[in-house]
Order: sequence, then C-alpha cells, then structure tokens
Amino acid sequence: MSVHEQESIKEKYYGEAMRYIDNAKKSLESAGIEHNRYKDVKYVKVACGTAYSGVLEALDGFLQLKGVGKPAKKLRKSIEFYQENLAKLDKKMLGTLIDAYKILHLNGYYDGVQNVNVIKEGFSLAKVLIDKIKPRE
Repeated sequence: MSVHEQESIKEKYYGEAMRYIDNAKKSLESAGIEHNRYKDVKYVKVACGTAYSGVLEALDGFLQLKGVGKPAKKLRKSIEFYQENLAKLDKKMLGTLIDAYKILHLNGYYDGVQNVNVIKEGFSLAKVLIDKIKPRE
C-alpha cells in the first residue's frame, strides 16, 4: 500500500471518527450538569453510543492500514473481533480499547452512568484511539 493510499485511508476514517466525537459532545452539552453529574441520562447514553461508534470507525481504519480485513458481511463486528486483532498488533492500544469499551459502551450507553469525570475519561480514551490514525497535517 502506497503512502498516498495510507494517508487517504487515514483522512477518511479519522474524519468520520471525529465527526462522531463532535456529535457526541453536542449530545453531552444537551444533558446539562448538576453536582458533577449529567442531569439527563438519555443524552449521556446517546453521546456514549455515538463516541463508541467513532472509536470503532477509527479502529476499522487502523486495521485496514495493517492489512486486516473486515469480518464477513453477514456477521456483525464484535468487541472480540477488535480485541483479537489488536492483541496481535498493539497491546497498549488493546488496553485502551478495553477501557473505552467498558466506559463508553457498557457503563455509559447501556448502564447510563452519569458521572461527569467517568464520561470525560471515556471520551479521552476514545480520542487516544482515534488519534492513532490521525493524518499528517
């Protein structure tokens, strides 16, 4: 794969992942904050789900750059797909993914955790993963 092709992939996936993150941040703004907790769990859940989708978008780009194909079209991508592939490629990134998955997907999206610090940490981890495919400026 040429350098130009790699940069093109980075631009595509990074741009889309950041679009998800920007939309997620807008949702969080709608939640409101009181006593270090988001007031409206609906917006927290939407924001966390959207941010996690941005992480998956970035990981798709990262794996494509590493020559890892997508699962069969009929199969839904699972956390196990990403864990298995990252375990072979980048253990530190794998640890960050696991933490982001637990905070954003499980705690934020499913459980509706409303603690501002917890959610901010999830967003911070998402940004670390997304920045792995940041194109050259």
